Amino acid sequence: MKILVVGLGYVGLSLGLILSKKNNVSCFDIDKYKVEKLKQNISPLKEKKLEDLLNKQFKKINFIDSSDEINPDIQIVFIATPTSFNVKTLSFDTRSIEDSLDILLKKISNPLIVIKSTIPIGYIKTVRKRFNYKKIYFSPEFLREGKSIEDNLSPNRIIIGGKNNDCRKLINLLKDVTVNKNYPVLFTGENEAESIKLFSNTFLANRISFFNEIDSFAIQNNLSTKEIVDGISSDPRIGDYYNNPSFGYGGYCLPKDTKQLLSNFKNTPQKLIKATISSNLVRKKFLAEYISKSGFNKIGFYLLSMKKNSDNSRSSSTIDLIKLIKKINPKIEICFYDPSFNKSFNPNVHLLNSFNDFILNSELIIANRIDKKIMKYKSKIFTRDIYNRD
Repeated sequence: MKILVVGLGYVGLSLGLILSKKNNVSCFDIDKYKVEKLKQNISPLKEKKLEDLLNKQFKKINFIDSSDEINPDIQIVFIATPTSFNVKTLSFDTRSIEDSLDILLKKISNPLIVIKSTIPIGYIKTVRKRFNYKKIYFSPEFLREGKSIEDNLSPNRIIIGGKNNDCRKLINLLKDVTVNKNYPVLFTGENEAESIKLFSNTFLANRISFFNEIDSFAIQNNLSTKEIVDGISSDPRIGDYYNNPSFGYGGYCLPKDTKQLLSNFKNTPQKLIKATISSNLVRKKFLAEYISKSGFNKIGFYLLSMKKNSDNSRSSSTIDLIKLIKKINPKIEICFYDPSFNKSFNPNVHLLNSFNDFILNSELIIANRIDKKIMKYKSKIFTRDIYNRD
């Protein structure tokens, strides 16, 4: 099968690498720097299994950065371009998808097009009408950042918005390259598939916010968060997972997906969706005030990324926390250490490239997640990482 993957973030690159095991795959991205790195067998993303698979499949996959290089004989296209939330329009900015479709439908004859980017509810029907092309489908991704290869090889479910032969062809293609075959496959309506993605991420955001509010209560009342969470999570209906307190949910997906779902709810009565978003803001403000009152004048932040083994600091709750502390008390000196971050985001917050300098300059170290490197300095660490996991 001749396949084209458009967009080389975690979703597109991991999918392209896995599909290349049994198919002829090309991967296209307008980011010339990213493509050049991949052509040199260097992953632009930090994920061990992804880097390993790139090394293994390097000679079997074609990376391109020009639409002129797109093969007109491509049969299936996966679009995995970014869709950021636009605060002015209160919706995803889907121009990257539409720009891709405009190019693809001029270059390729009759392709099966599968959108993996997260989109608003109702988008597929709109874009089919706009481009007068019916073979456009949505199949949501449910990858965990840092585990994109693992989750592609052993998905917990595959969902596609459609119930025809095109969709069955797509499922057979994806099943052929997965390791674990025992997962549910759901063929749904277009709007239903779009809804599943947004509701799934909003539920996860709500769960994070719930355990963070437990932690805020425990801090304020001098209680053991771990004892409370252990007791709650021992109920099998609740479960001992996704319950580790943090500075708030962040990253690329949850903040924007919750806002998009709220926007889709504009004509439907709701309280919980809005409350989830508000709870995340309240959590960061609570921690910023708590840290600001700690009495320390030199505070260091260890890593800005949202997850362990990740270099993604987009919509980072840690960065938000730093900004809030500076707003509450501008006199506090703040530095941070993060090898994946090459410049400061605030002129009054200092990036330290030396780990030893970072330790020496920090009276108090703030860490959303802790690891072996920082563990031995735990006597001066403030973290809400109880279980040492995401």
